[in-house]
Amino acid sequence: MSIENQIEEYISGQTIQKREDLLNLHKIILEIIPSCKLWFFDGRNSDGKVIANPNIGYGSQNLKYADGSSREFYQLGISANTTGISIYIIGIEDKNYLVKTYGDIIGKATVTGYCIKFKTLNNINLDVLREILKFGLNNSN
Repeated sequence: MSIENQIEEYISGQTIQKREDLLNLHKIILEIIPSCKLWFFDGRNSDGKVIANPNIGYGSQNLKYADGSSREFYQLGISANTTGISIYIIGIEDKNYLVKTYGDIIGKATVTGYCIKFKTLNNINLDVLREILKFGLNNSN
């Protein structure tokens, strides 16, 4: 199954509100980075055990690890969770930047060093979200 089909199947399997929010986020991200590499992670490890929520990924970067190894990975990710949606900004060096810069202006969301969690898109400022997404794409490894 193609990545696009996996993404479509994942989104269509969500509740109505999450499905609408994920579709809108998908559209927003593709407007910002239209020809990006798409990723889909089903949340399972190599043994088939569920270890995380499924993620849709966008863009590409080379992540470097402390042991000197590296691997290709996405720059932005979105995922439905039990309480709403999470957006991941992968590869930001300053883990305090998102909280300090956007924590008070994003709206009703929890902001950490690389993640923004919210119940629905209606709870957050979409202009601020677009700014965060652009920042993440321009400042990942």
